[in-house]
Order: sequence, then structure tokens, then C-alpha cells
Amino acid sequence: MEGIQGATVALRLDQQLEKLRADLDPGYHIELAGTVAESKKGSDSIAANVPLMLFIIFTLLMLQLRSFPRALLVFLTGPLGIVGASMMMLILGRPMGFVAMLGVIALNGMIIRNSVILIDQIEQDIALGVDRWTAVVEAAVRRFRPIILTAAAAVLAMIPLLESPFWGPMACAIMGGLIVATALTLLSLPAMYAIFFKVKRNEAAI
Repeated sequence: MEGIQGATVALRLDQQLEKLRADLDPGYHIELAGTVAESKKGSDSIAANVPLMLFIIFTLLMLQLRSFPRALLVFLTGPLGIVGASMMMLILGRPMGFVAMLGVIALNGMIIRNSVILIDQIEQDIALGVDRWTAVVEAAVRRFRPIILTAAAAVLAMIPLLESPFWGPMACAIMGGLIVATALTLLSLPAMYAIFFKVKRNEAAI
């Protein structure tokens, strides 16, 4: 079947074999093997290492931002990409398999990078004596162009892979997730910063 991964076909066939499995004599069984089984092993391996990955990411954010609230704020923006990735894959009818999971993991890093850039700009402006409200607003405005351009470059780079039966789901997840997450980051992160640190309009810099 053109445009469909082998794993998807195998899983569909496996579902149709349930009735045959029920009628097999004792000692006989039918199970998935080959690339499908290896893909499941890969997925299980990723899932087992997710807690360690999240711990390392948060530790690095703490070292970079030197603040638990700021690190937590940036860390919370990572899952924003799942919304866009899910929508894009649903629209294009792509399967959420092992390769797509790799795309979501890579997407998480891209989103956190953009959030760090934005938070760092806010902190730099506050350190220069700009009042906190103005720093939040102007940082979002000044960083809008570079964040949008880097996101657009990453999205456009995924277009050649979009039609690939193997790499297509990963490209789809990255493209959809990055588009939605970039917009949400630029809009929600400044608002979340203001709420977290109780920034008010015309407030003097601290």
C-alpha cells in the first residue's frame, strides 16, 4: 500500500487474526515479529528513559536560568507542541508510531530553546533597568522575528521528508507542533511570566 508504513499494515492484519488465534490448538500461537517487534522495543526503550530525559532537561534549565520558577515556566512550554503535532497528523492521516515519537521528542527541545531565548531577553532587559512590564512586552516584540524565522526554517526543512512513508510522520509531527507551539509560546509565555512573577503595568524595575 503506497504511503502507508509497513508497521501500520501489520497491525491492521494482526487485528484481523484475533479470530484465528482463538481457534488455534494448544501450543500454537501467532505473534508479530520483524520490524514491528523491533519498533515496539524501540518505543518501550524510549518510554523507559523519558523520566531520565525530563530530569536532565530540567537540570540544564536550572543551570541556565538559575531560578526554579523560571526553569519550571520554560519546562511547561515543552508540551505545547503536542497539540499541533496531533492536529497535523490527524489532518494528514499519519500514524503515531516510533518515528513520530522521535519527532515529538525533537520538537520538545526546539520549543524549550525558543522559550529560553525569550525568558533570557526579559531578564536581560530587567537587569538593564527596564521596568518589568515593559521588559515582558518588548522582549516578546523584539524576539518575535528571530523566533519566527528559525521556526519557519525548521518547518520548511521538513517539507522534502513529508511524502516519505518512513520519515513522513516525524516531519509531520515537527511541522505541525512547531507551527502551533511557536505561536502559543510567543503569546502565552509572556502572559505566564507576568502571572508567575506578578508583573503589573507601570511597575518599577526590581
